[in-house]
Amino acid sequence: MSPKIIQPTLVLNKTICLQNIKTMIKKAKRNKTSIRPHFKTHQSQKIGDWFRQLGIDKIAVSSLKMAVYFAEDGWKDITVAIPVNVLEIDRINSLAASIQLNLVVESLDVVEILDAKLQHRVNCFIKLDTGYGRTGIPSDNHPQISQLIDSIQRANKLKFLGFLAHEGHSYSARTQSELSRIHKDHIQKINAVARQFVNQCPTLIQSVGSTPICGGLENFEGADEVRPGNFVFFDLMQQRIGACDYSEIAVALACPIIAVHEDRNLVIIHGGGVHFSKDFLTLSDGTVCYGQVAETLKDGWGKPVPNAIVRKISQEHGIIVGPADFVKKCRVGQLLYILPVHSCMTANLMKSYHTTDEQIISMMP
Repeated sequence: MSPKIIQPTLVLNKTICLQNIKTMIKKAKRNKTSIRPHFKTHQSQKIGDWFRQLGIDKIAVSSLKMAVYFAEDGWKDITVAIPVNVLEIDRINSLAASIQLNLVVESLDVVEILDAKLQHRVNCFIKLDTGYGRTGIPSDNHPQISQLIDSIQRANKLKFLGFLAHEGHSYSARTQSELSRIHKDHIQKINAVARQFVNQCPTLIQSVGSTPICGGLENFEGADEVRPGNFVFFDLMQQRIGACDYSEIAVALACPIIAVHEDRNLVIIHGGGVHFSKDFLTLSDGTVCYGQVAETLKDGWGKPVPNAIVRKISQEHGIIVGPADFVKKCRVGQLLYILPVHSCMTANLMKSYHTTDEQIISMMP
């Protein structure tokens, strides 16, 4: 029996989580696309085992530290889906001695440093920018891409795998037609790069990914590999985009009520920026939402409570504005379940899960 919840606690519904994993695996198969789930969302060896039991044998992570954590649990094919931090060369060499390590590069400087300091064979992708604008070589800059490929192929311990890109701009979409347009443009760009260099690199891989695309579309063909991550839990942001329904959100933050102000229709919870993160949604009426209250059930939570929203947060406090009938039912000491705006950030802050079947699941320290 797990401890009683007495403070902000991230609660996980394993049944929903497993169904999300199964659904995405089936969808990738229908699209004839290999899936390399991104583990930055859950950051848990235990949850990683759920993927492994369903046939997943390769993963993506967001840091070398995370790669070490999952390698220690037996994962042997890991892509670190962020441009290489050359200061971590010792960690790279240690990992590359025991697993198939796939790195991401976007500059000649990094390739030259890796070539000089690598002790073991490492695979690498070239990071492309297909419209997100965060990092990567612009996908239409073929001369720079060609130069980087040549540099990788000359290096003694680097193997060029292909191109990696992130459809991060899909988070701005609000309809399936927008998602489809963004994905089509993204795929056309990465496919054009692949066609340009396929003779030079016949086996190159096109690795793309984002949960809005993979969750929100039935058809996301066009790449060899997808790397969605947030789908394991989903959240309010994904629901708003259209990548999931409320019923597919697998985590909620259980927060104790510490004050009720019926005269102002306010409920104050112990749960703030250090628990939810400060990611928010702007609602159609212009108000800010840091979380959505869900119905409290015996074994967790249910449907969203209409118009009961976490409207403001400070470090430890959350202020919920809700309908009068909802506020009147709230009592100091009661737990409320809050659906998070961004489950990746919330999980990263909370560092463990309390499951609805009374288990405690740890995360990467």
